[in-house]
Amino acid sequence: MSIVTVQLGQCGNQIGFEVFDALYSDSHCPQGLCSKRENEVYQASCKERFFSEEENGVPIARAVLVDMEPKVINQTLSKAAQSGRWKYGQHSCFCQKQGSGNNWAYGYSVHGPRHEESIMNLIQKEVEKCDCLSGFFIIMSMAGGTGSGLGAFVTQNLQDHYSNSLKMNQIIWPYGTGEVIVQNYNSILTLSHLYRSSDALLVHENDAVHKICAKLMNIKQISFTDINQVLAHQLGSVFQPTYSMEGSYHYRRNPLGELMENLVPHPEFKMLGIRNIPQMSENSLAYSTFTWAGLLKHLRQMLISNSKMEEGIDWQVRPPLSGLPTLGKVSLNRELHFNTSIANLVILRGKDVHSADLGGFKDPALYTSWLAPVNAFNVWKTQRAFSKYEKSAALVSNSQFLLKPLDTIVGKAWNMFASKAYIHQYTKFGIEEEDFLDSFTLLEQVVASYCNL
Repeated sequence: MSIVTVQLGQCGNQIGFEVFDALYSDSHCPQGLCSKRENEVYQASCKERFFSEEENGVPIARAVLVDMEPKVINQTLSKAAQSGRWKYGQHSCFCQKQGSGNNWAYGYSVHGPRHEESIMNLIQKEVEKCDCLSGFFIIMSMAGGTGSGLGAFVTQNLQDHYSNSLKMNQIIWPYGTGEVIVQNYNSILTLSHLYRSSDALLVHENDAVHKICAKLMNIKQISFTDINQVLAHQLGSVFQPTYSMEGSYHYRRNPLGELMENLVPHPEFKMLGIRNIPQMSENSLAYSTFTWAGLLKHLRQMLISNSKMEEGIDWQVRPPLSGLPTLGKVSLNRELHFNTSIANLVILRGKDVHSADLGGFKDPALYTSWLAPVNAFNVWKTQRAFSKYEKSAALVSNSQFLLKPLDTIVGKAWNMFASKAYIHQYTKFGIEEEDFLDSFTLLEQVVASYCNL
């Protein structure tokens, strides 16, 4: 089954390129630590999901590129074409001459309706090339104008036109220090609209990815390309093929559907985060060896202590004792900053993968009381190694990991809204105070729901 990717705005297009490049590079990597036959099946499975074939044999990304300024799209198209390995379709882009000026309302209320037909036609053409559509993967930022405002509008349209297809939005959470004065407004409007029209929000925080580049990858001058390559690695480690069941060598056909089924048991809880282990520079990798027991011990502690990377994990955080009454469990959680999960999916890739013991992730104390571990925890595996790692693990988690950042953004936006700061920039494009209040109400409910796990 195929996934159509929609890349929106500068952020979405730059990340989208790195994602397709990572997927292609990995699937054509000769050191997959598996037989030639298995490697060919893996390649074919990746291709069916993300690429379509052109006559001359160069794979074409199943993607639609949208931006209101031509510069980034032109750069993205030429980078893909110059790689000589894969490219974007000739007629898969939509761009204009004027951006949204970081104004969410302009992207949503002006660019959206004005260009709706052209954008939806491009998406429809891409969908028609798929034998079987699994769903849409929409890459966008949360804090700008085009990616966030137009992104929310396009997602809503996809919900209207393709109500039976799954929609996953990969959203980039802005730096806490701020890039744009109105980023908190843009963020709450984006999140509240996506909560109504998307099936799942896969969130990456710029601050966390920046730390990974600095601490784990040892990059001194961190660029957006470095950050986007870390994101692409994390996404590839989730979306590349895995076996459909234990002991089987058939790859699962519908990763998007199974991902949602495993991780989003209730529409109130749609926030997903990714953690990866190991992640390191090529130089460090040459001197490192890994065991499944060591990797999974670290990954589990990253989950329960809400650490985004393996360096600086707080080993003091422990799961609450399962026998405690609920009230005791909640107050204990607060005290220890324990990260309660609704559902977790671990994806293992590499050597001796069937020997990995995942018992630590099946502990009922890790999960909310209304979902048993048997329903809350899943694992996907393949012996085919990912990227340059002999053994690697990814964790996709629906947990309380975003509670603090979400609460902070809602609080900051509310403080600005209470003094009516910059509201006129939104009302003149049709986003009324009522829309802001609706967004605050919805997100405060989301915060309360995650808080009460």
